[in-house]
Amino acid sequence: MDNVTRRRYLAAAATALTGVAAGCAAPQSNQTMEGNSSNELEIAGDLADESAYTQVYDAIIDSIAQIRAHSVESPVSSREGSGQGSGFLVALSERGEYVVTNEHVVSGADEVEIRYTNGDWTTPTVVGTDSYSDLAVLEVSHVPEDAVALSLSEQTPVVGQEVLVVGAPFGLEGSVSQGIVSGVNRSVDVSYRQFSFPNVIQTDAAVNPGNSGGPLVDLEGRAIGVVNAGGGDNIGFAISAALARRVVPALAEDGTYEHSYLGIGHREVTRTIAEEYGLEEVAGVLVSAVDSNGPAAGELERGDIITEIDEEPIPDRHALGTYLALETSPGDEVGIECWRDGQETTVTVTLGSR
Repeated sequence: MDNVTRRRYLAAAATALTGVAAGCAAPQSNQTMEGNSSNELEIAGDLADESAYTQVYDAIIDSIAQIRAHSVESPVSSREGSGQGSGFLVALSERGEYVVTNEHVVSGADEVEIRYTNGDWTTPTVVGTDSYSDLAVLEVSHVPEDAVALSLSEQTPVVGQEVLVVGAPFGLEGSVSQGIVSGVNRSVDVSYRQFSFPNVIQTDAAVNPGNSGGPLVDLEGRAIGVVNAGGGDNIGFAISAALARRVVPALAEDGTYEHSYLGIGHREVTRTIAEEYGLEEVAGVLVSAVDSNGPAAGELERGDIITEIDEEPIPDRHALGTYLALETSPGDEVGIECWRDGQETTVTVTLGSR
């Protein structure tokens, strides 16, 4: 019996048992009872027609987990950041099976528990966390028999693409919400973190406390992102699969991941700035500060406007963060083209590590 057939069978059985336990409703005439009872029982055992979302849900739900993290100071907490979220199984070549979630879900926890949607519990080991991408990897010793690890999509998401968020909002495990990709390549600032999250996907699928760490999936069941925040009505965010594909294997193997560091403060180029600097386009990133001990010290200057890195256009801060996050590693030499004192100049910077 496959998963879908089993679920239909269980649903039909549950409906029948409910009817037996509840007894009869309001009295009806013999004619009505005799004429419709058989048909009513048959209808009671039916399920609504499936949608494409149902098929995706059935295919991946056994791989989704509810995560509870406990600390000595706060053994029971209702705050998601203090210990409640979601996660999902991923396969990392021959290293075994792991659950991916958010760093903020398990941060500071003394004990972490996982509950799969089939009811199985397991106690994983947190093998790696990364606050700069808000990702964490948990090694698990038990997975449900029907669970199949999700793949981290290698396709670049596009605006308007249909997606699903699967997880445990407010602890309601096995929940799914549907929406579209509302935006790509976002940089999301969080007040309590020094660096922005780069290459973030925005969605209008419902994201609530408890969804953090769960997958944002396409209609093929591939994880295109790891949900990490809800920003308000119809605005949710997910760390991209592109970044997760770089970070997650390193966390599983080494426990840490090194992010490239340029060592500058920056601002968007506005129309006013473009006119003041004599730029033909309102594009680029204005260097507002340079870390005196950072990689860019002695090369970039306050007031420079970065327009390209390694011949890749940098139209805004989102593009800068994405390029550094996805295309470079600490120790790489990059050629940075910038606008300085009314003319173009190119400098070379060896990237550091945060």
